[in-house]
Amino acid sequence: MYTYLALGDSYTIGELVPMHENFPFQTVDLLRKNSIDVADPVIIATTGWTTDELAASIMEHNIMETFSFVTLLIGVNNQYRGRSLENYREEYLELLNQAIAYAGGITSRVFVLSIPDWAATPFAEGKDRNTIALEIDDYNAACRFITIEHKCHYLDITPGTREHGMDKAFLATDELHPSGKEYGLWAAELAVMVERELKKGV
Repeated sequence: MYTYLALGDSYTIGELVPMHENFPFQTVDLLRKNSIDVADPVIIATTGWTTDELAASIMEHNIMETFSFVTLLIGVNNQYRGRSLENYREEYLELLNQAIAYAGGITSRVFVLSIPDWAATPFAEGKDRNTIALEIDDYNAACRFITIEHKCHYLDITPGTREHGMDKAFLATDELHPSGKEYGLWAAELAVMVERELKKGV
């Protein structure tokens, strides 16, 4: 049986949606439908976490085992709190290296999702949407560069969050976080990438 570790923040736990509708559980469900035996995901994520808070929790969990594959999605709260891009780069790199270690050192078994653009949602009403979007673009550019440089997979889900940002069908009740429908789109792409890698073997 394959195992899966999901690291992140509110976008990983699926704030305000049932657990089975978050993207890690939907990804596992899709893999199982393709006859790939995967255990329920182990999730280390909490709404509001920044990169350093995720790192601290990883240390507290003290997980010793490795996993068949790992996902990482982190950074929106760094941007929200006005943290510097340089700080994000440094702490994201540490988290990516930790994710690689959890994947047994197999970089192709690590899948990074880009940061959604919350500026496109009704929650951002009255805020400088353009500045937020540009800052998220900068964060994602840094994230993508580091991810690709370390030979891990990068899944760009940001355009979809911008396209669906005002569509209530794709939003949770807070009109900020995604709904299960949006997470399903991420899971569909992610499951294809994961299945391809798992079938390669090691």
